[in-house]
Amino acid sequence: MLDIKEIQKIIPQRAPFLLIDRLDELVPGKRAVGRKCVSYNEPFFTGHFPEEPVMPGVLIIEALSQVGAAICLSLEENKGKNAYFGGINKARFKNKVVPGDVLTLEVELIKQKGTVGVATAKAYDGNKVFAEAELIFAIA
Repeated sequence: MLDIKEIQKIIPQRAPFLLIDRLDELVPGKRAVGRKCVSYNEPFFTGHFPEEPVMPGVLIIEALSQVGAAICLSLEENKGKNAYFGGINKARFKNKVVPGDVLTLEVELIKQKGTVGVATAKAYDGNKVFAEAELIFAIA
């Protein structure tokens, strides 16, 4: 398990945009499983939506991408580099994420050619799926 300080040694994001709390599993170049504990104190809940706080879907995808970035940036040859979005395919949002939810963020690299890769990503809690997507990225 990697805590927040160890995650910050791998990926460049910082508060308030670091959206993963820990990595439960990390197999460099292959897969990772992270966690995001969603709190009512998250800054985005102030405006999304004040009467019914819901985590924006784009931030769920960003949390998944940060787990994906850890997969690639933990490889020795990628240390100190960044992972950038190249695309998001097949994104589906199945349930709302609200304060108190604990997201399991599972990402698996399915192919890579040079500095470009594709990963499958899923955010869930037990049997409750929040979002799924295919993430395309570039390392630079």
